[in-house]
Amino acid sequence: MRRRSSSGGLGRILIGLAIAAFALFSYFSSGQYNDVVGETQYVSITPNQEIALGLQSAPELIREFGGEYRDPEVQEAINTIGFDLVNNSIARDEPWQWEFTVLDSDILNAFALPGGQVFITTGMLSQLETVDEVAGVLAHEIVHVLARHGAQRIAQSELTNGLIGAVAVASESASAAQTAAMISQLVNLQYGRDDEIQSDTIGVCIMIQAGYDPMGMVGVQETLQSFSQGQRQPEFFSTHPNPENRIQQIENTIANASTVCPQ
Repeated sequence: MRRRSSSGGLGRILIGLAIAAFALFSYFSSGQYNDVVGETQYVSITPNQEIALGLQSAPELIREFGGEYRDPEVQEAINTIGFDLVNNSIARDEPWQWEFTVLDSDILNAFALPGGQVFITTGMLSQLETVDEVAGVLAHEIVHVLARHGAQRIAQSELTNGLIGAVAVASESASAAQTAAMISQLVNLQYGRDDEIQSDTIGVCIMIQAGYDPMGMVGVQETLQSFSQGQRQPEFFSTHPNPENRIQQIENTIANASTVCPQ
């Protein structure tokens, strides 16, 4: 039985280290300061590329959710609230191409694509009782765009994929790569939950700046909480933390808005 060459193993390790070093260098050299969130972020695409990505992805997403809701009055109401939030807050000076779309779907959900495409389903709207609650949902999604959360996740994915590839090359082991992939998913999940907290916090500020009652965001969470207690949770919970973990944080932001929110 032939023994594997130790030099071959060393070569794999060196190649793996080179791949890992390149992935880390690419990620940490992509730092950009974001005035909205007041921190340096790592993003690998430009704002124009984010806008193009959102516009390119929107048609398929709309089809997936049953198409646009064909009620011009409802769509106009959402446009009014959405652009009111954008034009009367810190969002007004940002470069994103905003569009607010109502989706004809019973699924309880709302989300945003990179670049300014914001969506809310008729299922979600049917559970909201006030204009302020609608504004709370839209403000939260607007912040995902302003904070470039999508672009950050893309950069994080590129980094973790590079590191997973490095592990696979260095170890020549599929199981080691699978373990690395599982760890990276846990890391990215934590980033996602941080993103949601940030969107709630800055979303409260946007609501106040635009003249909406930020308690509307609390009302949304209380409504969603009633769904979380049932056996079948809405799709909203696949991408957002459970509301009971967010209500107190939102209320704290409202209570301290004079210091938390930019003037």
